[in-house]
Parts: sequence; structure tokens; C-alpha cells
Amino acid sequence: MPPEPLPGRIASLDQFRGYTVLGMFVVNFLGSFAAIPEILKHHADHVTYADTIMPGFFFAAGFSYRLTFLRRLASGVPPAAARIAALRRSLGLILIGIVVYHLDGGAPTWADLQSLGVRGFLAQAFQRDPFQALVHIGVTSIWVLPVIGSRPKAILAWIALSAALHVWASSAGYYGWVMTRPGIDGGPLGFLTWTIPMLSGALAHDVVLRRDPGPSSPTRLVLWGSLVMVLGYLLSRVGVILEPSPGSMILADPPFTSPTGVTGMWTMSQRAGSVSYLVFGAGFSLALYGVFVGACDVRGLRLGLLDTLGRNALVGYILHELVGEAVKPYAPRDAPVPYVLFALTIYLGITWVFLRFLEKRGIFIRL
Repeated sequence: MPPEPLPGRIASLDQFRGYTVLGMFVVNFLGSFAAIPEILKHHADHVTYADTIMPGFFFAAGFSYRLTFLRRLASGVPPAAARIAALRRSLGLILIGIVVYHLDGGAPTWADLQSLGVRGFLAQAFQRDPFQALVHIGVTSIWVLPVIGSRPKAILAWIALSAALHVWASSAGYYGWVMTRPGIDGGPLGFLTWTIPMLSGALAHDVVLRRDPGPSSPTRLVLWGSLVMVLGYLLSRVGVILEPSPGSMILADPPFTSPTGVTGMWTMSQRAGSVSYLVFGAGFSLALYGVFVGACDVRGLRLGLLDTLGRNALVGYILHELVGEAVKPYAPRDAPVPYVLFALTIYLGITWVFLRFLEKRGIFIRL
């Protein structure tokens, strides 16, 4: 039986967040095995199922962000105090991320550290490794803070501004830098496009909470999400239109398939954090969340597993890598599929035991 819902919790959000955590566990564990289909692995030049997971995290984070911020204002907290609280949480998440991911480079000796200096440290330490999921969520949360409590029109304008700034920076050389460094999840300027799924989640908040969750809410979310996915696909075609090559296709390669032509800054790519990818990822999350709203908020369906994972997502994120490191020494990269699935089961089971233990004792760690 699923656990009883906590007061004030939104079932669809907990379940959707739990789905993204479970998806992250699965693709992060399976990605290193040769026998696993490519659609479950991350690639630099096209979008796969694995690449839909991180936008889902940002979508859920944006929903919760707006929910918490507006609840604070409704409870009488002054706007300045609410923004300071949000800023503190974001900085805390960035600090946790830096500790988890570590800094780039290093100084093996005291002489090396002296020669590096403060400027060299700042130029080297934050180039690549720190900019992964937790840090990106923290930085993006700070970037969208001016509009997280604003009307939908202001949120849409902020999305458009962020996307435009990313396109400008990419065309000015940032795309080449982030792809050859190589960057991770869009690199230091990735927050500009991770804004798209985060604020899409904020907009979904208004659809779900400002109306009674009836049959129309899930339908609207699925419809809008589908339209946004189409927009992301069309944006991936812009590069071919601007710079056509001999034999280029009239339409870009569809999502979840390897590219057949030249790739560039308009190609769907999680590594580049491209606009087309994050628009598509936001649409995918929006449409899928609509399904969760229909199943959970309208029909009352829930899975206890997803509640357990969704309520302690931060702990699950930090913990799953540690469990994976404990299991993978005896899971060779060339192992056959049955053995890989066996190892996956062990890995998921151990992770679930930890999270279920915390849940049963009412221990939830959130920022």
C-alpha cells in the first residue's frame, strides 16, 4: 500500500518527481554497459530518452519553487524576505553541488598554488565539473528569481529573453567552447536554457493549482506540452535552414534518432544545453506531467515507490552514485543483458531501502 500523503503535498508532483528520480537511477546505471540500447544513453549530438530526465527535474523544481514562493507571500512574508530565503536555498544547493562534483584542476604543490593565484583559480576551478545538475538548478533558480512570483506573461518573456541570450552567446563562440572543452549539461551558461523547463514547471503550477483538477487540466497540459515539443523539433531545423549543406534533409532528424547530417548550435544536445533541446525537453515534461495529473490528482492513483523516491529526491540523487560505485565493480561493461538487469535490480533495491528507511522515520531533506 502507498504511504499516506503528507499534509499539503500534491500527489501528481510527488509521483512525477519520483518518476524522474527512478529514471535517473536507471539511465545513469545502465549507460556504461555495451549491451544497453543507445536510447538509454546520453549522446552529444541528439536527444535520447536519457536526455529527457534532467529537464523533468527542472520542471518539478520550477513547480515547487513557484509553489513555495507564492505560499510564503500568501502567509504574509514580505517579498524581499521571500526572495532572500529563496536565494539562500539556491546558494546552499550550489554549495552541495560543488562538494558532490568537486572543482576542476588542482595544485599538487604549494608552488603550483602560488603560481596559479586567485585569478588562475577562478579561471580553472569552475570551467567544467561543477556545472552539473545540482549546481545548474541552484544557478537557474537565482536567475529566475526576479519572475518566479510574477504573472505568466512576465515568465514567458523571461523564457524568451534567456533563450535569446543563449543563442547570441552560442553564435558568438560559446557553442564551440562548450562542445570542445567539453562542457557538461550546457556549461557555465547552461542556466540560460535550463530556465525553459524550470519556468515551464512554474507555469504548470498555475494550471494545476489555480483550477480544480478536473478532466480539462490534464488535457491542456498534454496539448500544450505536445505543441512545445513540436516547437523544439522545428527549432532543431533552424541550423539547416541558415546553413544548408549538400544533401541536407528538408526536415531535421526526429527526436530519439541518431543524426544523419551536420550538427551545430541548433541541434538537440544536452551537452550543449541547446535551445531546441530544452524547449523539446520542457514540452516532454509538460505533456508527461499532464498524464500524472490525470492519473494522480483526478483519479487518485499513486505508486508507493514513486512517493518514496519523490519525497527525498535530493538524498536519492546524492546516494545513487555511491550505491552504483559499490555495485559496479562486479558488473563488467561487456556483461550480457540478463546480468546487467540483475545488477540493476540490486542497485535499485539497495537505494530504495535507504530512502524507505528515511521515509518511515519522517526524515526528508529538501532545499
